[in-house]
Amino acid sequence: MVGRGSSCRRQLQAALLRLLCLIPTGLPVRSVDMQRTTDNITIRQGDTAIIRCYVDDKVSKVAWLNRSNIIFAGEDKWSLDPRVDLVTKGQLEYSLRIQKVDVYDEGPYTCSIQTQQQPKTTQVYLIVQVPANIYKISPDITINEGSNVTLSCLANGRPEPSITWRLLNPSAEPLDGDEYMEISGIMRSQAGRYECKATNDVSSPDVKYVNVVVNYPPYIKDAQNSETQVGQKGVLQCIASAVPTPEFEWYRDDRRISNGQGVHIQISGFRTFLIVSNVTEDDYGNYTCVATNRLGIHNASLFLYKAVIPTIKYSTRGPGTGKDNNGSACIAQSLWLLLASITCLLFKC
Repeated sequence: MVGRGSSCRRQLQAALLRLLCLIPTGLPVRSVDMQRTTDNITIRQGDTAIIRCYVDDKVSKVAWLNRSNIIFAGEDKWSLDPRVDLVTKGQLEYSLRIQKVDVYDEGPYTCSIQTQQQPKTTQVYLIVQVPANIYKISPDITINEGSNVTLSCLANGRPEPSITWRLLNPSAEPLDGDEYMEISGIMRSQAGRYECKATNDVSSPDVKYVNVVVNYPPYIKDAQNSETQVGQKGVLQCIASAVPTPEFEWYRDDRRISNGQGVHIQISGFRTFLIVSNVTEDDYGNYTCVATNRLGIHNASLFLYKAVIPTIKYSTRGPGTGKDNNGSACIAQSLWLLLASITCLLFKC
């Protein structure tokens, strides 16, 4: 049935063309195909395509066809598509214009020309390109360190787009992966903003992003002791790294410290301070900073210790009592000259 329908359609098409005087009676359609030349036109989706066909003054009939459908026969429009019209310049051009081209417009277009001798056909194949478009991407994700992660980025376009990934850290180096990128045992250093880029050179690449948050237990990366004199303010500082943001506690021996009685605990994000406003001898000693979140706990020891006041020693000698090597040398030299002068006087006498 399919073959019979195609055959009937071809026969009807040939009959219509013969009625239009584009194919002489008795000339099979196949012989017209043998005179056909084919060119390709590439156009981007949404743009306007002009398919050129040039004629001369000896032409009696012309028509445009798309596959088995007649679009124009002479100046008569057979197509119902409002996007399609003719571009003519006197009797020398008989071109087809298609506005807002879409993918279903792709295919062969035939300009059929009836001359005084025999029909000629010129065929142009219209190729419609579609810019790359990311139509589905993984949502932002929060996951525990050490877990496996698969990020997806699905795109379409014509030609088929290529997909690349980057982690937008300072280096932003390309990552292995295409539509699906797998990360085995993700580490905290792999957290951040991931970029998916779909490219097929038809237009600017389509770019979308996935934010990946990696949870990990706290660790205290900096703990600062305090050397403070009695009566001064002592400050102990503790800085932790963790996701989610840690909670902090302070201890003295096994006793948890709370605000009050000259002690103030200050917490700001990943940093905490233990402030002793007026240090006494009893405040000196070992303190513990504890950072916790739902994944773990970490602590560090800090010390509040007494500042050593340097002792300055003053000399009790009077002026001129200090040792002076240069002065001693001058006195010795003067005595030697005096002795030499006396000796000289004695010999003269």
